[in-house]
Amino acid sequence: MTDKKNLENIKKLREITGVGFSDCKLAIAENNGDIEKSIEYLRKKGIAKASKKMSRVAAEGLALLNEKEGNVSVIEINSETDFVAKNKDFISFCKEVSEINFKNKSNLDLLKSSKMKNGKTVEENLITLISKIGEKITIRRSKYLDNKGLNFAYVHNSLEKNIGKVAAIVQLSKNSKKDLKEIGSKLAMHVAAQAPIAIDENGIKKEVLDKELEIIKEELKNSGKKADMVEKISNGKIKKFISDNTLLNQVWIMDTKMKVSQVIEQHSDGEKIKILDFVRFKVGEGID
Repeated sequence: MTDKKNLENIKKLREITGVGFSDCKLAIAENNGDIEKSIEYLRKKGIAKASKKMSRVAAEGLALLNEKEGNVSVIEINSETDFVAKNKDFISFCKEVSEINFKNKSNLDLLKSSKMKNGKTVEENLITLISKIGEKITIRRSKYLDNKGLNFAYVHNSLEKNIGKVAAIVQLSKNSKKDLKEIGSKLAMHVAAQAPIAIDENGIKKEVLDKELEIIKEELKNSGKKADMVEKISNGKIKKFISDNTLLNQVWIMDTKMKVSQVIEQHSDGEKIKILDFVRFKVGEGID
């Protein structure tokens, strides 16, 4: 094969795969100029590269919302650096994956095996992207809220519409007497800012409360408090923990003299509004 033909094939392979010159040159040489075999060769090499990167921490990235006909999905896709989170190839991949995630109602197993526009699966495209960009990229978590209630979404630190670093959705019961768009949107902003872990005390897992109580008591003992005082003070502290972390009991960000429950009561207008569900994804939160 002539040097000119070699260079043409290397250029074509780079355009198709986005992989660097030296890797494409090696692939062409190893596969006697066959483009299809070279693509397969690079994909296999990409898998090897990706597996080495999987031990690294990916705590940057994007949270993406998708909304249609009252249904909403949210997905978090992580990269190692914020630089990559702003990369056009990464963003393009995330947008298409977000659309597929919406169609699959946030079933991540189904998502990974779903075909993208180029005919390859999400998982195959993920591996190719890792190989091209050179960072660990993970599809971390997702959630889908259907239109059984009214869904209101908010994105903080938005890169563009429905894409940012913090995404929140609040689902309210339907109300025939009142337009809930304003209060729903404000509640989504509140969730994004205040990070509640449950709607009310019943939604907090027992193990979370037990662990928090254990930490509180240990801190009090270490500060020299007597046993009876430890018990008394810890009861007060755990009540404050519940209040600070449950949406209905949190102080309303728009008016610190009110709690969220009081604001909802104000807007009920004779037909009680209920918070049915909420979700908040902050990129990288909880990743060690």
